[in-house]
Amino acid sequence: MPLIVDGYNLLRFVQREGHFANLVEVGLCRILSDYLVSVRDRGHIIFDGTGPPDKHDFEQLGGLANLEVYFSGADYEADEVIMQKIEDSSAPKSLMVVSTDREIRAAATARKATSVRADVFWHALVSRLEARQKAVHEPKAKRRGITEGETDQWLDFFGIDRD
Repeated sequence: MPLIVDGYNLLRFVQREGHFANLVEVGLCRILSDYLVSVRDRGHIIFDGTGPPDKHDFEQLGGLANLEVYFSGADYEADEVIMQKIEDSSAPKSLMVVSTDREIRAAATARKATSVRADVFWHALVSRLEARQKAVHEPKAKRRGITEGETDQWLDFFGIDRD
């Protein structure tokens, strides 16, 4: 289900969540991209204004084919851009719109898109990413390395002298 995310709406909620107080736009985009990879989907995140003066970090996000990042510009608000994206969608029932803004949620509901509050979405995203991280269980030996005895066995096997 493709996402349309109200960027600052989600970011402001996330920043109030303890250890994410210093999260900025580009960091949120990276997290959102990881989530989209895990659910095998794509999305759009729209922020108000022109964004940070230095957009170098966003240029490096170009490799994130699953997430398109937009700044509404000086003449428009993100809410307008989001509602236009909902209106322009050829398959609105397949959209998930993430915002706590009543007007955006109403626009999504009117087109029969799924509307999710920022807090509910964030908690689901975190749960999904944590579960995915736990599923990638690496053996402890991978982090510790091999023992001295194992090293000797491999050196003997390959005929290498330890000097």
